[in-house]
Amino acid sequence: MGLIAKQSIQGTIVTYLGVAVGVFTTFFVLTRFLTSEEIGLARVLVDAATLFVGLAQLGSNSSIVRFFPHFRNTAEHHHGFFFWAMLVPLIGFALFSLVFWACHEPLAAWFGEKSPLFVDYYYFVLPMAFFMLYQTIFETSASVLMHIVVPRFVREVVLRVGLLIIYLCYAFHWLSINGFVLALCINYGIAAAINLIYLFSLERLSLRPDWLFLRQNPQLVRSYILYAAFLLVSALTSVLAPTLSSFFITSQMGLNYTGIFAIATYIAVMVSIPYRSVIAITQPELANTIKMGDTYNTTRLIHQAGNNLLLIGGFIFLAIWINIDLIFYILPNGETYAQARNVVLLLSIGQLMVAALNVYISALSYSRFYALSLINSLVLTVSALALNNYFIPRLGIDGAALATVLSDVVYYALVVLTASLALHVRPFSRKHALSLLLIVAIFALNALCNYIQHFAFSILHSQFSILHSLLSILKTLILLGGGIFIAYRLQLSTEIHALLHTIFLRRK
Repeated sequence: MGLIAKQSIQGTIVTYLGVAVGVFTTFFVLTRFLTSEEIGLARVLVDAATLFVGLAQLGSNSSIVRFFPHFRNTAEHHHGFFFWAMLVPLIGFALFSLVFWACHEPLAAWFGEKSPLFVDYYYFVLPMAFFMLYQTIFETSASVLMHIVVPRFVREVVLRVGLLIIYLCYAFHWLSINGFVLALCINYGIAAAINLIYLFSLERLSLRPDWLFLRQNPQLVRSYILYAAFLLVSALTSVLAPTLSSFFITSQMGLNYTGIFAIATYIAVMVSIPYRSVIAITQPELANTIKMGDTYNTTRLIHQAGNNLLLIGGFIFLAIWINIDLIFYILPNGETYAQARNVVLLLSIGQLMVAALNVYISALSYSRFYALSLINSLVLTVSALALNNYFIPRLGIDGAALATVLSDVVYYALVVLTASLALHVRPFSRKHALSLLLIVAIFALNALCNYIQHFAFSILHSQFSILHSLLSILKTLILLGGGIFIAYRLQLSTEIHALLHTIFLRRK
């Protein structure tokens, strides 16, 4: 088994261990002990910190992956590359802290009427963002050294266990609301510290800049500066779009609806979870093949990652949607969050696009045509702003979800088009089409089953019951089991087919 496959599988196992913790936290702690307003507060603070990090890192995340192959040299401690990896985000954090301070009054006026609680904790975004920033930088640095499992464990498990402890402490009144928000910040600080310790345990890394190497490669320095400047401008648009819905809902509807939208988002985001592990270990090799001008292997990596993630993410999406009523039935205070049923559907479709198509974004950003990403990001942000502003007043949280998925459709259509033209790669393979067709077919069969089931139970005047639950589980086993069997027989994914084949052989 190759390094990418091995690390991806290990990373996915770790990720789903984190999912188990997250599901328990969300389903049995968060919705049980916190109000939707308190959930909304935690969500909007994290979204604000995420936006801050996207700007403050000055493109470091992508720059580390793109330029590390030029610095790689173990004997010379990679020419002090990690000094710059640590310094550039620190400069960005200092600059954007000033901007954040200057924006306090106008943002307080925007959020103050509907969500005064967010205004009260506005400045807690800064320490949270600082720790999130360096947690991400250390994780990316480990990934270019081809070690992603431990940082993935920190992100998916350590952070979530920390959140679980914080929520329980708050639920049993061992923390005040002030202590709750402070603990959220400290949780990210612990994650960043663990990643830092692990990074320096991998090999002897130097934080001393190699000035001679830089003087000998002035073109590389210019390329880095131009690339970082481009990513900063791009971040002003691309990083803003994913958090717009949360901010619009918070300012126009209040933190209660932000919390409901957050729970729907937590459910939907499970669709794209495999992407995190697969792409983290695929990106360094993808950057290297693009640097070498290896079109064949670039195409292979894009198709392999994209199709595998489409197939895996598609089955997770179907599992969620087939059991959506059961999910809200077992969710504590589920009647409060069931109004987000359509939100889960729309956001899950968006997350499926993220899983299957984000590899094209990575490929384009590592090529010499990376500037095209700015146009795509600008379209995404403008469309997200316009659609959120139009749909939220008319459709509420359903409108926010619709705005998200429509802007994603436009954005990813442009991403795939520009990446395929710029890199001279076929945008999709035959397996992409077959995988998508299989997912749509199962979705349609589930809709037909639901129609028959609804008609039968309407005659019996039956409410949601144990029988409904058993039928949901039965549909899941039949539809997804049949889908997996078809995918296996058609070999829609070479890697997944080999894994399933190995499992079946072991059982024999």
